[in-house]
Amino acid sequence: MQVRVLFFGMLKDVAGRSDDTLTLPDHATLGDLLNHYENRFARLRDLAPSIAMSVNQEYAGPEAGLSDGDEVGLLPPVSGGAPAGHAAIVREKINSQQEIERIKRPADGAVAVFEGIVRDHSRGRRTLYLDYEAYEEMALKKLEELSNQALGQFQVRDVAIKHRLGRLQIGETSVLIVAASAHRAAAFDACRWLIDTLKRTVPIWKKEYFDDGAVWADGEPFPAAIPTAEGSHSERPASK
Repeated sequence: MQVRVLFFGMLKDVAGRSDDTLTLPDHATLGDLLNHYENRFARLRDLAPSIAMSVNQEYAGPEAGLSDGDEVGLLPPVSGGAPAGHAAIVREKINSQQEIERIKRPADGAVAVFEGIVRDHSRGRRTLYLDYEAYEEMALKKLEELSNQALGQFQVRDVAIKHRLGRLQIGETSVLIVAASAHRAAAFDACRWLIDTLKRTVPIWKKEYFDDGAVWADGEPFPAAIPTAEGSHSERPASK
């Protein structure tokens, strides 16, 4: 069988290409595919512990079976250390203090910070944990757009947004926004605008888990500028 393999980020440099067509025996697995490239590219062997893999745009483990015509992605970490732009989507715990220290500069007179925290109750019930999911590529693109818009709209020197996906426990940070400026008013305004706009426009959703079941969290209505499936605009709430 033949599969198409896509390389992203630093892995494109390792492989010297962005994609490849690989012939594999029937019943081959993702692990077999990874072994092939580890033997072909020594540097990839060193990176393997931090690489995620996908089959047909779904994350999968080494044991996943492959079929003829599958599209396989070899994915470096979405966020390792400081993000390349102003925004990042992560699956590990967010280190807020580290991000604040990263963004501060001697010329700044203020750094405003917003942290969204998983609370222990919702809808009058005890919350056990939350699961966050996203249309990931689109969400990251929108977060970067919001960051750049805030830089142009408010008198801030820099902003940073990190949003976490996956399962979050009580007390953990789901989203962090940092705005740095010479003056506090601009930093406050940018921080508030970023979280309010993010909650209405970025395709990220959360599911709340309770002792007696689970439910997707109610979201705010989409802004009028965003077309929806039932006509040009919608006034109905969207799950978020």
